[in-house]
Amino acid sequence: MPINETMVQEIVQAVLKNLDAQGQMSGENTGFAGKTAGKHGIFRDMNEAIEAAKSAQKIVRVMSMDQREKIISCIRKNIHENAEVLARMGVEETGMGNVGDKILKHHLVADKTPGTEDITTTAWSGDRGLTLIEMGPFGVIGAITPCTNPSETVLCNTIGMLAGGNTVVFNPHPQAIQTSIYAINLINEASLEAGGPDNVCVTVEKPTLETSNVMMKHKDIPLIAATGGPGVVTAVLSSGKRGIGAGAGNPPALVDETADIRKAAQDIVNGCTFDNNLPCIAEKEIVAVSTIADELMHYLVTENDCYLASKEEQDALTAVVLEGGKLNRKCVGRDARTLLAMIGVDAPANIRCIVFEGPKEHPLITTELMMPILGMVRAKDFDDAVEQAVWLEHGNRHSAHIHSKNVDNITKYAKAIDTAILVKNGPSYSAIGFGGEGFCTFTIASRTGEGLTSASTFTKRRRCVMTDSLCIR
Repeated sequence: MPINETMVQEIVQAVLKNLDAQGQMSGENTGFAGKTAGKHGIFRDMNEAIEAAKSAQKIVRVMSMDQREKIISCIRKNIHENAEVLARMGVEETGMGNVGDKILKHHLVADKTPGTEDITTTAWSGDRGLTLIEMGPFGVIGAITPCTNPSETVLCNTIGMLAGGNTVVFNPHPQAIQTSIYAINLINEASLEAGGPDNVCVTVEKPTLETSNVMMKHKDIPLIAATGGPGVVTAVLSSGKRGIGAGAGNPPALVDETADIRKAAQDIVNGCTFDNNLPCIAEKEIVAVSTIADELMHYLVTENDCYLASKEEQDALTAVVLEGGKLNRKCVGRDARTLLAMIGVDAPANIRCIVFEGPKEHPLITTELMMPILGMVRAKDFDDAVEQAVWLEHGNRHSAHIHSKNVDNITKYAKAIDTAILVKNGPSYSAIGFGGEGFCTFTIASRTGEGLTSASTFTKRRRCVMTDSLCIR
């Protein structure tokens, strides 16, 4: 979707100005000296933000499930109504992704993020009485969110955490703070509209490494959920608190000789180019069995608007996107034509993805780029393809994809790759419920083992035992 940058900037400024105007007109007494007027849940000091969330959690924890679900329903409504504004703000503020796909992602969050239905009770009844396992809240949860999916992660996390009876303190990525603030304000407005408390989720207006450290060390935060790169996840897991770590991935898409090659090419490009390859689950490279590799490349280029990069263009791209051997953040989440323009290539308007063939050690293949660049590695046979795909996934145990009609091959790959997500014969985004079954999440905790997080992830299991009673047979 083409973006009118002037229009986007005008929308963002108008939204922020409107929020400030609401605060000036309301003159509300928030009870917290450091709260930013007119923006619900936004504070100048992290300690005060945590205190506000703690006060709100005392109310949330005694609410009935119906009351919590009423708030969540209102949040869903607000997300639908603000999907385009949030999408445009995200692109304008971060310079990453595209508006059309971000709109779809926000509607997906609203429709398919689990709420209180995910909070269930297990019961055993027998001669010696009744035992229940119930899910209770942790309290105030600390959350670190990325700039790649800023508002989507804030919204998705809050729905799940609130359903479990928690409130949440966010330390968003500074590059996406205004978008995150808008989402947090939207959530608190929904809570107030539904008769709930303010500050069910909070943040600081200027998040830093220091505010993150305050949050991670605070005595009133028993659980921290980190969605981001390996560095931030490592910091959370070193905090001494219970941590849920959703880290990096480098998902390979394996294609064997039994696959529907034409469909595989279409699915891989659709998944790779969705929001300019920002989702961590997106296809980052292809491993193709040699007998079908040429056919696959043919369909990628002739039917799916891919640009086949020459050796010289690959070298030029490497120099730009891996500037000085490090990922160039200015290239992350950019579309294929923009990336090609950076190396002096004026690509046709329909180009969606850059493809090439190379060894698995090629820097554009082995590195998680988060750009619509797809390197294809040729494998001698299926076993060789599995070995190369496992190497390319780097042990992240995050996501992987396979296109095959051989059940034995799919099973062998699934056991070898051992990822939280394995998509078979479809685009990567089907893993989060977009064109596939299952719920949506933007926090996929591969490193700590929870997998796709939902409301139940953010709860404690509690056993309640009644002996020799309440068993009616």
